[in-house]
Amino acid sequence: MKDSQQRHDGTGRHDTAADTAMSAVPDDADIAMTVGEVSTLLGVSVRALHHWDESGLVHPSRRSAAGYRLYSEADIMRIQQVLVYRQTGMSLADIKTVLDEPGTDALTHLRRQRELVQGQISHLQHKLSSIDMVIDIQQLGARISVAEMAEIWGTDWDPVYVEEARAQWGDTPEWAESYRRKARMSRAHWEQAHEETVALETALAEAMRSGVEPGSPEANALARWHRKDFNRWFEVSTSKQVIIARGYVADERYARYYDKRAPGLAAWLKDVIDACARSEGVDPATATWE
Repeated sequence: MKDSQQRHDGTGRHDTAADTAMSAVPDDADIAMTVGEVSTLLGVSVRALHHWDESGLVHPSRRSAAGYRLYSEADIMRIQQVLVYRQTGMSLADIKTVLDEPGTDALTHLRRQRELVQGQISHLQHKLSSIDMVIDIQQLGARISVAEMAEIWGTDWDPVYVEEARAQWGDTPEWAESYRRKARMSRAHWEQAHEETVALETALAEAMRSGVEPGSPEANALARWHRKDFNRWFEVSTSKQVIIARGYVADERYARYYDKRAPGLAAWLKDVIDACARSEGVDPATATWE
C-alpha cells in the first residue's frame, strides 16, 4: 500500500481512499476477497471492517472453507457507499439506515449533515478570530495593567465580570474587535473613556430626574450618545443597541449599575433606547444582532 494512502479506522477521519473508491473494484464479477485484501484495496482498517461486520453495516456475504470472511463485489460496492457517506461526517447508524431501509430519504440525512458541518465551520471561524485576536494583543503588548484599570474605573470594574463576559462572548467578532481596540489604548485613552462614560451616565440620570420622556428629541439624542459611547469598543448598530439595552433590565448587575446612578435609570434607559430605535425604523420587539 502506498505511503500516501490513508486508512479509515471507523471514526470518520478523512482519507484519500474514499475519493477514488468507485474506481478501485476489480472488473472480475465473481470475486471473493479476504478482509486483508479489502483493507489494502480500499484503505479501510481491518479493525473497522470487523466492527462494520459486527454492527451489521457491511456483512461479508461469504465464508471460506476455513471460516474466514470473504467479500463479494456487492459487499465491496456497499463499503464504497459507506466511505462516501462517511466523508460527509454522517454517523454509521444513519448510513446503515440510508442503505438498508427502503424509501429512506438520503437527501434528508445529507441536508441535516450539511447543517451540522456548516455549524462546525462557523465555530472554527470564531475560534480563528479568537486566535487572531490573541496574536494581535501579543504583538501590540499590554499598555495598561490590571491595577491601573482598577484605579481608573474604581469599583465599577471587576476582572471577574471580564472573565464572565469572555466566557459568554469570547468567540464573537465583537469581542475580538473590542480586544483589539483595548490593546491599543494607553492609560490616557482609558482615562478619557472613563470620563466620557461618567459624563454620559450623569446626563442620563439628570434627564430622567427632570422628566425627559422617551421618544422626545432630548431623549433620542441621549440614546445616540449612548450608542456612540459603545462604538468606542466595537461597531454598534441601532438593533444591537436595543439588544444590549434588554440586558439592563434582565441582568440584575446591569440594573444595579445604572440604578446606583439614579433609581429606575436602567428601565428608563431601555425605554429611551427602544423609543429612539422606533424613530429610526427598528422594532425593538424583533430586533436582531446585526
